[in-house]
Amino acid sequence: MPYHISDISTPESVAIFRALASESRARIMEMLGERDMNINELSVALGLAQPSITKHIQILEEAGLVISDYLSGAQGMQKRCRKVHDRLIVDMSGKAKEKDYVIEIEVPVGMYTKAEVVPTCGLATRDRLVGVIDDPLAFSFPDRARAEILWSGGGFVEYKFPNSLPVTSFIESIEFIAEVASEAPGYANDYPSDITIWINDVEVGTWISPGDPGGEKGRLNPSWWADYMNQHGFLKAWRINNEGTYVDDQKLSNVSIADLNVQPWQATRIRIGIKPEDANQGGFTLFGKGFGSFEQDLLLRIHHSTRGGDLPENVKKPLAK
Repeated sequence: MPYHISDISTPESVAIFRALASESRARIMEMLGERDMNINELSVALGLAQPSITKHIQILEEAGLVISDYLSGAQGMQKRCRKVHDRLIVDMSGKAKEKDYVIEIEVPVGMYTKAEVVPTCGLATRDRLVGVIDDPLAFSFPDRARAEILWSGGGFVEYKFPNSLPVTSFIESIEFIAEVASEAPGYANDYPSDITIWINDVEVGTWISPGDPGGEKGRLNPSWWADYMNQHGFLKAWRINNEGTYVDDQKLSNVSIADLNVQPWQATRIRIGIKPEDANQGGFTLFGKGFGSFEQDLLLRIHHSTRGGDLPENVKKPLAK
């Protein structure tokens, strides 16, 4: 699933903080952060009666933190609960916000438009490896379009994220979210790499990956994926707004949204790679929704306001608060 970051105002946060002002409800949110769960599973995990869990879930639903569905199971219909947000950011500036809309575009890791890779390198679908490991030619095979993991000791891959925003839209900020890690032969938990992101040919900043994690199987990896291979990455969110570029809310550079020429009804090009002059030449690994620990492809989220006119169907309004 996509990684959801939402901005809320201070008044909007009141109901959320009230809902979380309970150790049991806070624990429920932690568990739903790992996976979707039904009422019985939550009851057993917390050691609370099912009616108590049901009441806690109702409070979290009213605060917009949890969504529940009824699904058929071995013992009849079950209420399945899932979280709405991965991260909430409270804006305490007191400034009135303009009407805001968000569009999300997901691109599989194998759907790159340019690639320059060097061994150690490779890519794989959910079913098998594509081509031969450590042969850059594999990145030109047709099956690469279905790849859900790729890795390279250097170079880069580049993607195009199309959007169908109306020309009346004004781009406020963008977020690029990916599960990423270094690339070591096999795996190496301590293997730093300077991974750089470019957007529309503009370098926005470099994040230092601490390593290429292994030793513990990635939650989504297929059964045939060898234990000695890289297992999962780090879910990183690059945010670019009027003030600069941030990774996980830490400022990375002064490159702002105005520098990137992100326009409605145009593709946004994003490149991930290693600069040859950087100190940590640890390569990069990209995980799609079928590998690693986070079930999502590469995700671009575009925040924008409208200058008038109707919005197309695929433009989503903010979640109701």
